[in-house]
Amino acid sequence: MEVQWFGVEPLKLGPPHSAVGITLSLLLGLWSTQALEMSVGKINYLEAVNGSTVMLPCTYASCIGIRDLYFRWQFNNNGSHQMVCESVIQSEDAVPDVSIYRERVQFVGKNVRNNVSILLWNITFEDGGEYICFGRNPKEKNRNHSASFNLIVVDELRVVDNTLTIIIASAVGGAIALIMGFMLLKNFTLFVMSKLEEKNKECLVTSSGIDNTENGLSGSKADSKATPKKK
Repeated sequence: MEVQWFGVEPLKLGPPHSAVGITLSLLLGLWSTQALEMSVGKINYLEAVNGSTVMLPCTYASCIGIRDLYFRWQFNNNGSHQMVCESVIQSEDAVPDVSIYRERVQFVGKNVRNNVSILLWNITFEDGGEYICFGRNPKEKNRNHSASFNLIVVDELRVVDNTLTIIIASAVGGAIALIMGFMLLKNFTLFVMSKLEEKNKECLVTSSGIDNTENGLSGSKADSKATPKKK
């Protein structure tokens, strides 16, 4: 179909199904922004010493809320996913009853602030690897999402050498101090030069006044004698 006005190019309107497609795209985009999201934080790895206790963080978020949210932790053992724990959270305020399938594991999230984190006690080198936090929300037509966290178990933590950082910081600080000192010296020099210039002007004015007085010019303070009258 075309719509035409005088002096205007004809406007072509697409078929009705194109508008339906645009509407569906917008709805799908809106739906994707409301989808369930599992997060392990901005830093998704941790380096810990053998024998220590560590927490594996995970939280969930949903714009439309949850109902019977299913979540689980799994350990990726060379491609074979082993169950760590799982549970169902009935609502935002409910504390889940978590089933734990691995030794030295404790659920510490308690669903406070959408938290489903776990604690690993007395970790060993065998505990190192990828842990996956998975969630599925029936309220969003079973939309699901997962996030992974890597645990690195070491004998001892590495000491970070900050020598280069200290050298760079000292160099930058020294450069800034040098620039500030130069600016102060420049301002002081300009101040002294302005004072000397003012003094030179005063000397020139004074010298000019003295020269005028000695030469008997107008404005001088010399006494002028009147010419005697002839009898």
